[in-house]
Amino acid sequence: MTIQPVILAGGTGSRLWPLSRELYPKQLINLTGCHSLLQTTLQRVLDLPDTLPPIVVVGEDHRFLTKTQIEELNLFPEYHLLLEPVGRNTAAAICGAAVYAQQYIDEDVVLLVLPADHLITATEAFCEAVREACRLAGEDNLTTFGIVPERPEVGYGYIARGEGNRVSSFVEKPDLPTAERYLSSGEYLWNSGMFAFSVKNLLTEFSEYGPAILASMTEAVAQGSRDGVFFRFEKESMEKCPDDSIDYALMEKTKRAAVVEADIGWSDIGSWQALWELERKDGQGNVISGDVMLEDVENSLVRAGDTLVAAVGLRDTMVVETADAVLVAPISRSQDVKKIVQKLKKEGRDEYHIHKTVYRPWGSYTTLERQERFQIKRITVNPGAKLSLQMHHHRHEHWIVVKGMARVTNGEEVIMLNENHSTYITAGVRHRLENPGSIPLELIEVQIGSYLGEDDIIRFEDVYGRKK
Repeated sequence: MTIQPVILAGGTGSRLWPLSRELYPKQLINLTGCHSLLQTTLQRVLDLPDTLPPIVVVGEDHRFLTKTQIEELNLFPEYHLLLEPVGRNTAAAICGAAVYAQQYIDEDVVLLVLPADHLITATEAFCEAVREACRLAGEDNLTTFGIVPERPEVGYGYIARGEGNRVSSFVEKPDLPTAERYLSSGEYLWNSGMFAFSVKNLLTEFSEYGPAILASMTEAVAQGSRDGVFFRFEKESMEKCPDDSIDYALMEKTKRAAVVEADIGWSDIGSWQALWELERKDGQGNVISGDVMLEDVENSLVRAGDTLVAAVGLRDTMVVETADAVLVAPISRSQDVKKIVQKLKKEGRDEYHIHKTVYRPWGSYTTLERQERFQIKRITVNPGAKLSLQMHHHRHEHWIVVKGMARVTNGEEVIMLNENHSTYITAGVRHRLENPGSIPLELIEVQIGSYLGEDDIIRFEDVYGRKK
């Protein structure tokens, strides 16, 4: 049967904070090479036979960065980007993709569901596992991929094997003694979160075991809207959908669950310890990245993003530096990083949500300094790109071009600015910034005013379809 790849690209990867943030999550980061995890997942499906253009399910906030990363690969002349206006877990995402495939593609295809943030190193073994999973899916099974466990792991769910390819049960994350027992028995596999099932069989099972999910996502597709390459699920319909995982909503209840044993060099890179275990180490067992200087350091992970990081006398420790945060902890406590993220959320701090550098469809901006009544940013506009025609109620802006050429709309006036030229935008004036050149435009923006929040933007025109 023809394979329809479905890439689940939601989630935030909170255990990889401070590198992973809500607006720049794990799947969009280069963790292990020159491409992001999303990009390596998309490259992986090219090795499979009889595949259709991929469906990528992504949160609304990540749509432009996801689109940019897909198109950077230059591998897919066609693809589908399904936007979730609200997060409702994997059952809603998979059900929505199935309903979309039934309506717009072909209900006879096999959906190959792959999380965007996993690493798989054994490509041939992966292809063989997919072939077997698709064969089982063609025999009316809902097939999951069970990873051959390498160690007693408390961070994963498990699959208990029954006779043949049948699933006996799904097991939640165990404590360490239970995980050790699972490993020694040889009867349990790690639950990978990867699946293969025909659209028809999947929707039939949803109608029996998850009718509320099926009803909500059928309506969300029927009432959805298309915006170029994007297809947006209708918000009100999706808000009514139960917030359940695909395991809880369906796989634990269906009588058709089958499992393929997959020894494919798999990792979900769910923590800094997992990354340390995967990466190549120096002679002292250290994994280092960026501008790092070590003295008498062993079995540690040290990652520098924006400045020199020096460490002395560390053992089994992780140090992760970004422009606005530094994490220091024993590697063995890497699962507890999410507790820091929860505290940041509770205290209303920005560090769980965004980096100093924020990506936009036209480029990016980096906050260099922020005080009570002024803010300084470095703005980069891609060649040929332009910001919305907009206005601010509470802030004035000074722009100084440091590289490239800018076309500036300032009220009724349109001017060209070259390097070392500047202009001033008064609060309440409509304005727009464009890059008509062939190299990135870089400028320094100084904002002055009583309120400097990003929500003080009134858009009048926008080529990216963002709300006015």
